[in-house]
Amino acid sequence: MNATWIDGKPGEALSLSDRGLHYGDGLFETLPVSVSRLALLDLHLERLREGCTRLGFAAPEEELLRRELAAAAAGQKRAVLKLMVTRGSGGRGYRPPGEARVTRILLRYAWPDYPQAWQETGVALRVCKTRLGTNPVLAGLKHLNRLEQVMARSEWPENDPFQEGLMLDGEGAVIEGTMTNVFCSPAEGRLLTPDLSRAGVAGVMRRHLLQAAENAGVRVEIRRLTLDELLDQREVFVCNSIIGVWPVSLIGGHAYPIGPLTRLAQGWSQE
Repeated sequence: MNATWIDGKPGEALSLSDRGLHYGDGLFETLPVSVSRLALLDLHLERLREGCTRLGFAAPEEELLRRELAAAAAGQKRAVLKLMVTRGSGGRGYRPPGEARVTRILLRYAWPDYPQAWQETGVALRVCKTRLGTNPVLAGLKHLNRLEQVMARSEWPENDPFQEGLMLDGEGAVIEGTMTNVFCSPAEGRLLTPDLSRAGVAGVMRRHLLQAAENAGVRVEIRRLTLDELLDQREVFVCNSIIGVWPVSLIGGHAYPIGPLTRLAQGWSQE
């Protein structure tokens, strides 16, 4: 089941001078495989391409990536693919090499065994002590430096009653979960999701749900969201490409019903 490829060839050896290792100088995408099919592949590749442009190096050729991803997904009933693209090798120092020769790293993992109850009856969120730094230059990117998420996820043990952590920025605004994006509903027929222009990862599933909501005529607002506002919402859910949509049943001591927009979003996530 598990397998790794470096620049399209089976292997686990990476150059010690790779800038992804030294500086987190690269990006990644996490893609679900279902019966050899890769969901939302176009959106993942579009985000990767946009991220490479923002970091200042050329993205790998798209048809090459499609072939490599399809080969890794072939014959897999359920699996997770993680694609990493780094700027490649370089000498000592922060200055990037004049012409980057990107490195492609592709890993295949077993499907996570999340309980079905988390989809049906919801998950509990804790508010993390670790705060996200704000930086508009990197905001939205799924870059390789995820130390803030590592620190946040280490705040509670595996057997803790919380399934996900809620991350705020330095000013106390809600940004995202440690591995998810956040949506909430302040009123019937309305959705609200945090603004990610200063911090956070603009998830592919988040983008998919925003488009689905627009197509369905559901009003969506993207803006700064405080923790107090979130705690006062009618319904809350979190999402990413692997889990789809998890209803949120509890944040701290605040309980939430699983409302109609959450169930609607779960349906959209399967489209």
